[in-house]
Amino acid sequence: MARPDKVAAVEEMTDKFRNSNAAVVTAYTGLTVAQLKELRRSLGENAQYRVVKNTLTKIAANEAGITTLDDLFAGSSAVAFVTGDPVEAAKGLRDFAKENPALVIKGGVLDGKSLSADEIKKLADLESREVLLAKLAGAMKGKQSQAAALFQALPSKFVRTAEALRVKKEEQGGAGEPAPAEAAE
Repeated sequence: MARPDKVAAVEEMTDKFRNSNAAVVTAYTGLTVAQLKELRRSLGENAQYRVVKNTLTKIAANEAGITTLDDLFAGSSAVAFVTGDPVEAAKGLRDFAKENPALVIKGGVLDGKSLSADEIKKLADLESREVLLAKLAGAMKGKQSQAAALFQALPSKFVRTAEALRVKKEEQGGAGEPAPAEAAE
């Protein structure tokens, strides 16, 4: 018979797996409580880092429909549940692991797809969603400016050409003479 506290823990983690768009499994052996606190702060507001029990976490992940993480739950395990930008959380984990080699990224899941430790490090190398959107907006604005300049250039070029022809006719003294098309009518 399952104990109520374990059932509640499994239900809570199942909800965390379902409500997060990414989860990263790490090994934390050798980290102090102060270092774990620092790691939690470095992940930002959109990620929660929890030390977990392997068996209960496997059950919770399976109940949430994630079966690809089962092999990662061996030894000391902790999970970073990411509800916001996964790139920001991956950068926080990668940077903390560089400073503290005791933190080992085992792997994870992003939008239901399994990620290896190397793929999480590649994800950390991406720019944040906001930066990518800003670059896209800048590129689109630049293209609009180019199109506007092109559309404006055609009429202004026509006006300059017509004015140049008028000035040339005046210089030749043909301002008072009718044009050949007008004479034919």
